[in-house]
Amino acid sequence: MSLTTAFERRDLPLEHEFAIARESAAVAETVVVRIEDEAGVTGVGAAAPSAHYGETVATVEAVLPDLLGVVEAVGDPTNLQRIEAEMERVVRANPAARAAVSIACHDYAAKRAGMPLYRYWGLDPARTVASSFTIGLDTTERMRAKTRDAVAAGYDVLKVKLGTERDREIVEAVRDAAPDATVRVDANEAWTPREAVANTEWLAALDVEFLEQPVPAENPDGMRFVREHGALPVAADESCVTLADVPEVADIADIANVKLMKCGGPREARRLFAAARAHGLEVMLGCMVESNAAIAAAHHLVPLVDYADLDGSLLLADDPYDGVPMPGGDIDLAAVDRAGTGARRADAGDSANDA
Repeated sequence: MSLTTAFERRDLPLEHEFAIARESAAVAETVVVRIEDEAGVTGVGAAAPSAHYGETVATVEAVLPDLLGVVEAVGDPTNLQRIEAEMERVVRANPAARAAVSIACHDYAAKRAGMPLYRYWGLDPARTVASSFTIGLDTTERMRAKTRDAVAAGYDVLKVKLGTERDREIVEAVRDAAPDATVRVDANEAWTPREAVANTEWLAALDVEFLEQPVPAENPDGMRFVREHGALPVAADESCVTLADVPEVADIADIANVKLMKCGGPREARRLFAAARAHGLEVMLGCMVESNAAIAAAHHLVPLVDYADLDGSLLLADDPYDGVPMPGGDIDLAAVDRAGTGARRADAGDSANDA
């Protein structure tokens, strides 16, 4: 099979500057990958690298020629087992870069099969869960206003970023603006274990569902302390990166937050789901700030998880790709009317292979 592969950097402005406890950004730096055969069947994927995990756009661009060279050498993008084994042999780290290629191969394989990706995997579209909508750090009043906007747009599950001296004030403002919403909070490693335990008391009183990554990943004993003494379930994000992390996460948290950009793509994410289940963990599927070229694939995995946090493309001012319909956070896989992940250039026509 004759294949053509390519990649392109796309810097995507955000609708609002997005801040968490350790950083803020006004632009999402992405790299879009394309794989095309001689018949014009095209698979698309994208990398959304995070410097926190040791990746940048520059590192992604540096390794993509080798990763795409693997696909060309194998010659069949549907041979996912061989491609992913060879990619890991050639480039052991760089999970976002590997995820971009893996997503493109999955998109291609499902298009070749003539079905949406969830059907290619044999998943039930009726088993999806609603995605949360993220309220990034800002002034308290702007976070209150963003909450009101999210509720008005139909989102009834909210994820609130914390890690400031105003945390209680912020959650009270969010709860005031969204009294009936399901609220989750994410401290992004900003608290000490004792601060986290104390904070869970008032968070529980404000009807928060669970607390994500309260203390640094480098302090597993601190996470365990929060889990054992706090008043809320604990989700592990920065503590849960690869498959090898799952056994320890099961000892220090209740929920594993799996992200394609952390673990290397959809196939590896499914292995993390299975390991998490085997260790008694619930599973959340999360994301970075991503284009639909990447995040659409994650939407198709939602029937396998307990919680979804897949709003990354909604934070962009203008995504060049359309994806899976998600009105008010409801991930509507049954509405995907084309084969593959559903990612398609926003300016494309009706061709099923337009990517």
